[in-house]
Amino acid sequence: KGGFDLEMLEAVCDAVSVPVIASGGAGRIDDFITLFHTLPKVDAGLAASIFHFGEVKIADLKVEMAKNDIPTRL
Repeated sequence: KGGFDLEMLEAVCDAVSVPVIASGGAGRIDDFITLFHTLPKVDAGLAASIFHFGEVKIADLKVEMAKNDIPTRL
């Protein structure tokens, strides 16, 4: 929960031509904002435990993503 591994994800994005989904590392909303601002090639960011344990609300994440011009699914 210390943030996505941006260096590794950048290497993956540069090495493959398939969609890349960042998984593991998100501990707060800012981790998603940093991910998509730093690596726009990443197709999606995955999180589970921060939602399951109530650390971040999905609606709050979507609001912050919208404020940062990062599209989300409805």
